Amino acid sequence: MSSTNNHLKVPAEKLRRRCRPEELSYHTTAEVPPLQDFIGQERAVRAMQFGLAMRAPGYNIYVAGPPGTGKSTYVQAVVNQAALNKTVPDDWCFLYNFTNPDQPAAVSLPPGQGQIFKQDMEELIGDLRAIIPKAFEGTDYEQNKQAIISELEQQIQREMEELRREAAESGFSMKQGSSGMMFLPLRNGKRISPEEFEALPQEEQREIEQRVRYLQQKLEEVINSGRILEKKAKEQIQELEKQIAGYAAGPLVERLQEKYREFPRIVRYLGEVAEDITRHLEYFKTPEGPKAGPFEIFLDSRDIFNRYKVNLFVNNADTKGAPVIIESNPYYYNLFGKIEYRSVMGSLTTDFTMLKAGAVHRANGGYLILQAKDVLADPLAWDALKKALKNRQTIIENIGEQYRIVPTASLRPEPIPVDVKVILIGSPYLYYLLYALDEDFQKFFKVRVDFDTEMPRTPENLKNYAAFAGSVCSREKLKHFDRAGLAELIEYGSRLCGDQNKLSTRFNEVVQIIYEAAAWAEAEGAPHVSAPHVRRAVEERVYRSSRLEEKIQEMIRQGKILVDTKGTVVGQVNGLSVVDIGDYSFGKPSRITAKTFMGQEGVVNIERETRMSGQLHSKGVLTLAGFLGDRFAQDKPLRLSARITFEQLYEGVDGDSASSTELYALLSALSGLPVKQGFAVTGSVNQNGEIQPIGGVTEKIEGFFAVCKIKGLTGEQGIIIPHQNVDNLMLKHEIIEAVQEGKFHIYAVRTVEEGISILTGVPAGERGTDGKYPENTVFYLVDKKLREYAEGLAGFGSKEKDRG
Repeated sequence: MSSTNNHLKVPAEKLRRRCRPEELSYHTTAEVPPLQDFIGQERAVRAMQFGLAMRAPGYNIYVAGPPGTGKSTYVQAVVNQAALNKTVPDDWCFLYNFTNPDQPAAVSLPPGQGQIFKQDMEELIGDLRAIIPKAFEGTDYEQNKQAIISELEQQIQREMEELRREAAESGFSMKQGSSGMMFLPLRNGKRISPEEFEALPQEEQREIEQRVRYLQQKLEEVINSGRILEKKAKEQIQELEKQIAGYAAGPLVERLQEKYREFPRIVRYLGEVAEDITRHLEYFKTPEGPKAGPFEIFLDSRDIFNRYKVNLFVNNADTKGAPVIIESNPYYYNLFGKIEYRSVMGSLTTDFTMLKAGAVHRANGGYLILQAKDVLADPLAWDALKKALKNRQTIIENIGEQYRIVPTASLRPEPIPVDVKVILIGSPYLYYLLYALDEDFQKFFKVRVDFDTEMPRTPENLKNYAAFAGSVCSREKLKHFDRAGLAELIEYGSRLCGDQNKLSTRFNEVVQIIYEAAAWAEAEGAPHVSAPHVRRAVEERVYRSSRLEEKIQEMIRQGKILVDTKGTVVGQVNGLSVVDIGDYSFGKPSRITAKTFMGQEGVVNIERETRMSGQLHSKGVLTLAGFLGDRFAQDKPLRLSARITFEQLYEGVDGDSASSTELYALLSALSGLPVKQGFAVTGSVNQNGEIQPIGGVTEKIEGFFAVCKIKGLTGEQGIIIPHQNVDNLMLKHEIIEAVQEGKFHIYAVRTVEEGISILTGVPAGERGTDGKYPENTVFYLVDKKLREYAEGLAGFGSKEKDRG
């Protein structure tokens, strides 16, 4: 290694930020006070507090953040705490609507009062079914009823006798025949036979027939009068029964009306109940009710009593504070309730007692917590939720009612006013999509609670991390962590977020390491979880997911994937990329080559030409022409043809992290200077030649180190990274040991000049005041080659012109 570049080496102590023992004041996590507050999300906590405090319409909350940051746990905890200080909302009941039976009435009562009212109504109907039959068993009822009937019979009898007397005076006898009453003519007190009637003179026959018609007309009048009298008698009996039922039921109903006098709708409803009972006394006069007719065998006499029931739709009797409803399956019916049906003789029927509440109704007056992706999976649910928030009321209706071609008869319950704060939990991507594409979303979800995946690595947060680990161990009855184990866990937290000065807030992944490290400690019988157990847990997790990585490394070792770690080659540099397979990502080295020749095509990216290059990668390659023009085309045209490619690339490539690598390969090809193959390079570059930071630097270093280890560490191998990425390093312990022993090296560069100097061992060269580069430098050789290309093309063009 050239000593001139030693100042660019990253010392071993900067390759991984260790957690020193003095940073932890506890011997084990058992000594750490339990965690009280949510850690690492100050912005989210303040936004949540604001959102919960706002009662204005539209200030519902969207909690955005990646999975595993504790969003759901935090939301449940903080909302439950806030709900305790809120007022318990009213109960909601559905009652039979005696005026419009298809529109059940929605009535609210103070919390717990709905259940009491339901019991009161059940007791009232039970008492009435017992008292009313007894009232009709008394002698007064029978006597009064018999008196009405007797008077009716006497009146009819008098009218019939009057008709009979009139018939006798007219010479007729009135007899009952098979077809009704008949008038028979008499002579000398005897009935005239048909033969005698035929023998009478025609005038006398006509006179007899005329008198018969008159008497039949009088009979019709008597019969009609009898019907009227029967109707009046029936009405009198009904009025008598109403009076008796009123005397029996009145005190009971009035007592309930007095009890609920503060609720006008209940008082009015009880009055309607009393009136309806008098219209259906046949169901109350006997305990078993009336007998069904031959065509009514499918009717249940209990159906008439269902109308007097109370459908306790929402019961907040046992609710403490405002309700907090977490709906894990938020499809339409679970959110907005439904109208159930039962099958009777092959047909479907329903009533107001079959109205079922949804999560929105149960959360009314409180909080409703939903997963955004689950709600959006049901478009009907999402649209209905927005309508409920807009209109501040919810309507119970089945989905099919909206899409039937032919409307069917069903219930139309009264809408219920809604005052609920909806909290959606989802990803930032979903938030941005909804905000951009759904105009209603901006109106109804004005508070965004943004969860971060990292927090500063401060002494306070170190203490919080210890408290978190201790809480998990205590809750799950695991072995506690000692100081070394906790330090290793904290370092793992920094590795997760890829920053030495940060700690990961993806607590799901941290908890998994806690579980697994505790299991290894348990297997060894150790008293506490220590650093080796945490390392073992991390290594085993990597091993379970690293099959693809090992396959690639094996192919590199076998020479099937061409990657050199020794020697020097012109125009060839090892680049680095990150392969993400979901639960695991690793660094993969790739050979990048550049070839230059005389021409005017400029720098051509082969991946771009074959449409295997993403936009960012193409941009990075196009940037190279700007750098070359700035450095080498101020006194001559930039005239060259160059081809750059990722060798053995069979899938697409994107990102600009290889742009500096491609530039180094291009500079090597132009200068003719070989590049040390023991190095790999990562970093993007701008037109000014400044190296820019990239992502996945830890994985890239570990991936190339693994290849070098397989092929044999020589002490001449290393990686060049952007200097801005030094604080992103959280490397494995074995790499730090290799650096300490001089077997592996990591350089942090700021400019292309520093990088090419390390790769070739030749100074890059700095342009002098005369615009030229010093001899025997990389840029001198590059400038010389480009001048040759320009002059060669110019001369070739002149020869072609002369030849023409």
